[in-house]
Amino acid sequence: MRIALFTEVFLPKIDGITNRLRHTIRCLRDEGHEVLVFAPDCPMREYAGARIESLPAIGFPPYPGLRLGLPDPRSAWHLRRFAPHVVHAVGPAFLGVFGLVAARALALPTVASYHTDLVRYAPLHGLGWVEPALWPAIRAVHNTADLNLCPSRFTQRELAEHGVRDVGLWRGGVDVERFAPGRRSLALRMQWTGGRPERPVVLYAGRLSPEKGLDAFRNVLEACPGAQGVLVGDGPSRADLEASLGGLDVVFTGFLRGEALAAAFASADVFFMPSATETLGFVVLEAMASGVPVVAANAGGVPDLVAHGETGWLYEPDRPLDGARCVAELLREDGRRRQFALLARKRALEQDWPSETRRLVETYRRAICGATSGGPLRRLHRAFVGG
Repeated sequence: MRIALFTEVFLPKIDGITNRLRHTIRCLRDEGHEVLVFAPDCPMREYAGARIESLPAIGFPPYPGLRLGLPDPRSAWHLRRFAPHVVHAVGPAFLGVFGLVAARALALPTVASYHTDLVRYAPLHGLGWVEPALWPAIRAVHNTADLNLCPSRFTQRELAEHGVRDVGLWRGGVDVERFAPGRRSLALRMQWTGGRPERPVVLYAGRLSPEKGLDAFRNVLEACPGAQGVLVGDGPSRADLEASLGGLDVVFTGFLRGEALAAAFASADVFFMPSATETLGFVVLEAMASGVPVVAANAGGVPDLVAHGETGWLYEPDRPLDGARCVAELLREDGRRRQFALLARKRALEQDWPSETRRLVETYRRAICGATSGGPLRRLHRAFVGG
């Protein structure tokens, strides 16, 4: 099968969507599929055997580090020349929308997938004024596709409630060989704790930005005397967090990749995720695969991953002190923490990337079948009439 992917973000940017695409492309190539990727300002021309067409982009001041892909007529020419069996717009907002339009003009089957909680992100980045227009825009874009995908049941319900049709699940997976309990590093714990590796370590990994709710980390460290906090990642909130968490035992590692990231996960005792805006939360799954119990806000897609009272604890996001108490209790109860860790690892083993990618390919096949039986007319009707 020939698959064209339009994505708003790709390497070298590090985030959940990039992580998802890296693994998916590798698995698609391993299964013998041809892949063409359209991405903004990508310095690479190839990844894992997939060709990359880099398109022009501009910066987006409200969200530093994000580049917005611009429509480029040459991409339509490349798309036609590649003659894909299906076009997949990943998180369509700018470049992805152009990809859907170009695919429709060429009468190609389309899939669109939703990954970012744009409606909740907007006011956190000074864009609250666009919030009323977001759901109508999301609905209009996604309803031009033959099929839609999202990462969790929560997001699936929310999209359906706002009129997005034909929404399936594309959960994504985890590399259970890289993220594993055996990656635990005494040397790393020595480094974090100033030579006292017996101290408990509470870890967060991900972007340091307003929507992640990381102010709650102060509550956790104040509730857990002697604990060492570790924040893995970077982002626009780093300077503010370094100031607000001053005086507490916190290490900021910056971005980590590969073996260093896997070692960081496995070397923690509890993973803390206070964000209430995750459509899934890959870092939660990576912590579970590493044999680390999770304390997380009961919001978004995270409850699809964390079984409350089995693999970790969930707390209501409007009660951050409850989250701190959950972390403190897990650090006190070694037996329960070990039990949660074992069950978390077992749960993560059920979500490997090859299995998730095979399910994605089945979605592609359904989109192709739907388009073959009158897809272009159906998309036109849905776009303008809503049927």
